[in-house]
Amino acid sequence: MGVTFSTLWARLFTRKETKVLILGLDNAGKSTILYRITMGSVVATAPTVGSNHEIYDYKGVRFGLIDIGGQTSLRSSWGQYFAGTTAIILVIDSSDAGRLPLAKAELQKLVADEELKSALLLVLANKQDLPTAQGRLTPAQVSEALSLTDLREREWQIMGCSALTGQGLFEGMDWLVGKLAA
Repeated sequence: MGVTFSTLWARLFTRKETKVLILGLDNAGKSTILYRITMGSVVATAPTVGSNHEIYDYKGVRFGLIDIGGQTSLRSSWGQYFAGTTAIILVIDSSDAGRLPLAKAELQKLVADEELKSALLLVLANKQDLPTAQGRLTPAQVSEALSLTDLREREWQIMGCSALTGQGLFEGMDWLVGKLAA
């Protein structure tokens, strides 16, 4: 009786964690986005060495959000996190057009990896709060630079966002929830 009750309790009240990797080059705003989503505010952060992991319940989905450092020396270790990944949030600094070719090369490695074959891809064109006079690219320009329309075998979405203001972040989370529910 006790085993039956505990099994039923576990099925009713525990939800499977949906693993989401937050990836991108260094200084793109990955950690700021992680904490803006999970804590609702901007938290002072230092460059991530290793990873930050937060559990976040949103609209009936339990997300395991893992923000992994984007420095050159850390990108080679991203593959250690790929197993069991349901979605990737790729954060792009839309004010740094000069590094978009590098971001595109990293994206191509991600989509070519067999362990990420079925992972959803949400691209967040961060720093949309900066004026275009400072060289900020629109989400459409970022999409073109990354050749996102060439990704025909993968479900993807690009959204403009600001980690500082929170603009666009929950629209991205809504897209993920909608795709996971489908």
